[in-house]
Amino acid sequence: MAIMEYLNPGRAPYTAQDRALIGTEHARQARAHFAGHPAYRPTPVHTIPGLAGTQAVYVKDESGRMGLGSFKALGGAYAVHRLGGGTPFVCASAGNHGISVASGAREVGTACVVYLSHGVPEAFARRLRALGAEVRRSGDDYEASMAAAQQAAQEHGWRLVADSSWDGYTDVPLDVMRGYTVLFDELTDPGTGADAGAHAGNGPGAVLEPPTHVFAQAGVGGLAAAAAGYVRDRWGEQPKIVIVEPEGSPCLIESARAGRPVRVQAGRTTLGRLDCPEPSLIAHRLLAHLADLYMTITDDQAAAAAHRLAGHGVALSECGAAGAAGLLALSPATRAAIGLGSDSRVLLVGTERPVEPK
Repeated sequence: MAIMEYLNPGRAPYTAQDRALIGTEHARQARAHFAGHPAYRPTPVHTIPGLAGTQAVYVKDESGRMGLGSFKALGGAYAVHRLGGGTPFVCASAGNHGISVASGAREVGTACVVYLSHGVPEAFARRLRALGAEVRRSGDDYEASMAAAQQAAQEHGWRLVADSSWDGYTDVPLDVMRGYTVLFDELTDPGTGADAGAHAGNGPGAVLEPPTHVFAQAGVGGLAAAAAGYVRDRWGEQPKIVIVEPEGSPCLIESARAGRPVRVQAGRTTLGRLDCPEPSLIAHRLLAHLADLYMTITDDQAAAAAHRLAGHGVALSECGAAGAAGLLALSPATRAAIGLGSDSRVLLVGTERPVEPK
């Protein structure tokens, strides 16, 4: 399978309808919710001058988010809190989403069942059980575990908390996406109430100037769409938004080509939490006009990017470094097409900490 770079011909301006779905106001509301959480702290921004021939690369490091280890701590838990206690929750997960849902369920005092495929590392299952969740294994991939979670929700009347959306199921995943926007809001207000300069190291920090480019990795597209909605609302049409997918599961790029959500043939990738054959409906609809470029990366490129970031003191999994892999792999022609050069300020999201061994 060849690496793809696809300049989006459907690019169009951010609209009032987009703002009603996702943007800075929703980020403020979600952040106000988390402000009362004892584990909430803005995550750090690491500055890497000159990386990939840019002026600077800013890595929003989500590896320590609320003690759960990934940006997804902001999504599933927020949706659970919005739903409130009572009927048990159920979800499928490749690891991090389930941990967020289980954490939120424990906080509202409600039972939670998480379906994992047989390929998800046992380390995730142990963490889920430690949060009080019941873990069930089903199928050989995420799709199979999702089918099992949906069936359990129907059979038992449990509340499904998915991070993907489809016709007839959009409200909960939209709240998940709105939770993700909190991390972008921290870039403009790291907690002091005023903008601050970009900060290297382990303390919270914010980007002094708006980014010229944003590279966001994607599975079903929830984080990428949250990034696109927030960036367009906050910084307008100028920043270039690049969506990075594993070459084995390019569901968003193929959906953009087709002009509708499509299912891709399952490929092979070690980027398990980005290995998704179908996009989230909401994410596709937003990215179809807000993203400037879609691209794919190889597993080896993701591994090399994680190693390179580690050399700058930023420890991430290969999935967590996928946005950096996209930046590093971009062809000269496409760099020129999106105006990426020595004066560029690039924002990346380091989505998760390194994964523990099985």
